[in-house]
Amino acid sequence: VPPTPGPLAAAALVGADIGKTIIYGSITCLFGSLACWAWGTLFAGPRIKTPPSNEFEGITIDDLDSDGPSELPSTLSSYMPIVIPIILIGTQSVVTLTFPEDHILRTIFLYLGWPVMALSVGVWLAYRNIKSQDDREKARDAWVEAALKTSAMILVVTGLGGSLSAILRGTPAVDFIAMFFSEYGLPAILLPFVIGIIGNMITGSTTVGVITAASLVAPMLGSLGLSPEAAMLAGASGSVIIKYVNSSYFWVCTSLSKLSVTDAVFSYGGATLVGGLVSFATVCALWGTGLI
Repeated sequence: VPPTPGPLAAAALVGADIGKTIIYGSITCLFGSLACWAWGTLFAGPRIKTPPSNEFEGITIDDLDSDGPSELPSTLSSYMPIVIPIILIGTQSVVTLTFPEDHILRTIFLYLGWPVMALSVGVWLAYRNIKSQDDREKARDAWVEAALKTSAMILVVTGLGGSLSAILRGTPAVDFIAMFFSEYGLPAILLPFVIGIIGNMITGSTTVGVITAASLVAPMLGSLGLSPEAAMLAGASGSVIIKYVNSSYFWVCTSLSKLSVTDAVFSYGGATLVGGLVSFATVCALWGTGLI
């Protein structure tokens, strides 16, 4: 779901409305998350053989250092850097649909809801949560470095994806693939989903999976009869299937939870499979009912 960088880039590649993508993507994620919870609680959890680590047993809030909690922002302040940009972007879509072009509110929220502006507000709100001036200076340098490391790969992949999409528009491949799906009666929404799966499983990156799906499907939207939002969300659903040993985040989850590799593949990998399938089923339902 935008404003996560990968889905945000994918939405831009297919020309999806960011506000609609956030709204329907959140609905999709809700059902996918519930499916992951059910998998972990009812099926995978009782079958995990790795014993709980002593590191996690018996820890309470009282065990924290006395100075620790005082340095933390309030609950409201903690959520604002995430919630406010989402509200601004979502409001932009609502205002665009309900107000005429010359209305002042439409002009204001077209600017404030512009993803670059909305995310900049989120960065500023996050920066305000740091109380110490010394910590602010350290965080500013660290954030810039971390942002460059994260965005460099996304910008490169997005640029290459856009180039590939433009090249495909000028080749017969677009019409051939669309004709193939039509002749065999395959649902068009299956294409971005499968591409998302392949991209993720080969590279281990959800970002690469969703951007690859968007890049390849973008020139075919008219031929396939898919809306930009449906194509982007279908590709995103496929890009979370299946997380295993070639994914860096798989190793983050494994190391932090102290799970064995076998248990992690079964529990976490299985959760991504179930969550991705349920998310895709939700996207199909939204697409079938004409909501996206």
